[in-house]
Amino acid sequence: MNLPRLAILASGSGSNFEAIAQAIADGMIPAQIEVVIYNNPGALVAKRANRRGIPALLLDHRAYAQRQDHDRAIMDELHKYGVDVVIMAGWMRIVTPLLISAYEDRILNIHPSLLPSFPGAKAVEQALDYGVKITGCTVHLVISEVDRGKILAQAAVPVLPADTVASLQQRIHAQEHILYPQTIREYLREHFGQS
Repeated sequence: MNLPRLAILASGSGSNFEAIAQAIADGMIPAQIEVVIYNNPGALVAKRANRRGIPALLLDHRAYAQRQDHDRAIMDELHKYGVDVVIMAGWMRIVTPLLISAYEDRILNIHPSLLPSFPGAKAVEQALDYGVKITGCTVHLVISEVDRGKILAQAAVPVLPADTVASLQQRIHAQEHILYPQTIREYLREHFGQS
């Protein structure tokens, strides 16, 4: 059986990558990660990928004159690895229509709020500043409008009276690590007939 081939795009520590990779190793997600692409030198996700024997490739956005040039370099690697689905896991870059159209409805992202509330950067800070009592995380398809693609799944996280950005982020991350692998499994079942 040919398993769907995934690429992970990440910018930081790679905790969501770790959750996804572990779910694959445990047999929960019938897929394989072909490559991890990261944009920040020193991002810990590279070490996590190396420990699992998954190629990790640095494509530093600062080395490209335009956003489209960076996306074109990413696309070249995705094609080289025969990637079917792109998983953004802490990818802190806005992608262009060039990449989105090449992988239409095949790019998933996770965002630390209950979209459509608090899209964009600093979602946890926005939730605390606004005083909401419940926030959470959302897995969605990526389209040109930031954090506006079709919602695939959400998990709620209560905001506690003593919460700080750090404490609330930690609880949201814990939910992300459960929700994202489950949603990827369901997405692959629907689109690739995986059981």
